[in-house]
Amino acid sequence: MPPAAHHTDILVIGWGLAGLVATAEAVAAGKRVTIVDQEPRSNLGGQAWWSFGGLFFIDSPEQRRLGIHDSLELARQDWLGNAGFDRDEDLWPRRWAEAYLQFAHEEKRAWLREKGVGFFPIVGWAERGGYSATGPGNSVPRFHVTWGTGPGVVAPFQAAVEAGEAEGRVTILPRHRVTSLTLDNGTVTGAAGDVLAPSGAARGAVSSREVVDAFSITAGATIVSSGGIGGNHELVRRWWPERLGTPPATMLTGVPAYVDGSLQPVSEAAGARLVNGDRMWHYVEGIQNWDPVWPDHGIRILPGPSSIWLDATGNRLPVPLFPGFDTLGTLAHLRATGYDHSWFVLSQQIIEKEFTLSGSEQNPDLTSKDVRLLAKSRLGKGASGPVQAFMDHGADFVVRNTLDNLIAGMQALPGGDALDADRVRLEVEARDREMANDFTKDAQIAMLRSARAFRGDRLIRTANPHRILDPKSGPLIAVKLHVLTRKSLGGIETDLSARALGAGGEPVPGLYAAGEASGFGGGGVHGYRALEGTFLGGCLFSGRVAGRAAAAAV
Repeated sequence: MPPAAHHTDILVIGWGLAGLVATAEAVAAGKRVTIVDQEPRSNLGGQAWWSFGGLFFIDSPEQRRLGIHDSLELARQDWLGNAGFDRDEDLWPRRWAEAYLQFAHEEKRAWLREKGVGFFPIVGWAERGGYSATGPGNSVPRFHVTWGTGPGVVAPFQAAVEAGEAEGRVTILPRHRVTSLTLDNGTVTGAAGDVLAPSGAARGAVSSREVVDAFSITAGATIVSSGGIGGNHELVRRWWPERLGTPPATMLTGVPAYVDGSLQPVSEAAGARLVNGDRMWHYVEGIQNWDPVWPDHGIRILPGPSSIWLDATGNRLPVPLFPGFDTLGTLAHLRATGYDHSWFVLSQQIIEKEFTLSGSEQNPDLTSKDVRLLAKSRLGKGASGPVQAFMDHGADFVVRNTLDNLIAGMQALPGGDALDADRVRLEVEARDREMANDFTKDAQIAMLRSARAFRGDRLIRTANPHRILDPKSGPLIAVKLHVLTRKSLGGIETDLSARALGAGGEPVPGLYAAGEASGFGGGGVHGYRALEGTFLGGCLFSGRVAGRAAAAAV
């Protein structure tokens, strides 16, 4: 039998957030859209559904109510200091950055509010930097958590797509894996590939790759929104840059296995240029999920600034590599130690106030919009339910009443034989001696006290400064931390209309790209580092641009 054939105005490959936004925009413009994805429909929404729902806004009402003075100029200073654009390939990423900053300052929040998306009133301070004013990091808190977390961001666009489906203007084809883009005289005219066997796999779980048929689709425009490479450790290691040291021998995976980078070579074969593949974003506060969904499933700790951070041997990390300050700077430092893990040492008082776990499933209060549970988990006594579950069941947690017993528990974990007990004691006791005064030479303690000048940190995010070894603050806790794969910062080079560009800089006719597949815009809008809250935002912005531009061209 010949392959199943379809025709549509616009083909969208990948139904993550960028793909859903692009589809919703194209349908609103009166176009017929077909969405294909290799996974079962249970995965509609892609990685965004699993996210914490953090969004980057500039000078928002939430910021102003908390006394935060932000501006487009300050955000631009932070973005450029973070990105470090320094390549010929940064021409379009820098233009996308300027456009995105305008979007985050002016239209983004109002556009989402019109769609019913709300935000938690306390703004988070991610990537705090700790360098000079022109260096990496956010000068002010800008991390706005969506009321409903990742599913809350996905919901209005999924609803728009499903409404289009009910009206016959959207066709959703699960288990359709694209293996090639079709060309006619250099113009992309659609795609072809394999139909995979039906699967009842739950969201995020691995599905089979059994091929049962073939398909082809012709389209007036094709949008690639297939995500990055974080679920493919082979590709992560292949593209790992020298500036970040050697790639880890063992890593946890922060995204489902289907985030495999399979559309990158397919897009390149059709003429698209891939740029900045060596730029990537991985976390260093990963812990093994005690209740995993996908293979090597890791969860990221979103830490406050108080925990002592030690390398695998027990040496404290240098200034300003404190929890929550500089993700890639910390990754590069730890890769030079020769070990794949590091440690947090903290108290019960710190874990109760400062530990948040990334992800929609790890934040049931925010995800389910449960105000009563929110008050109990964020303001009540004791660790939140998800954090307590990791303390009780997690393979990376050690809880003891004395420092000697804590160190012994750390040494008993795999890789713990590298730990120098005397060094750990020296670092913890020396840090505690600095707590006797309100002033100190210890930069982390000084930054901790500074953070509490921000109302949001003082209220729900930063523990009152105290001696970690104070029995009243105990028990003591150690957490073994792993490298956790997450995002590709490079991808398909695109112009400001999201058109895929070829090797000579000219658009590839008929081909567009959005989301992580395009480096969140231009082939790498973040440059070398991300300011957080900008991954979902990059999907929203680039998906919107791609959907509107493709609709206008068809």
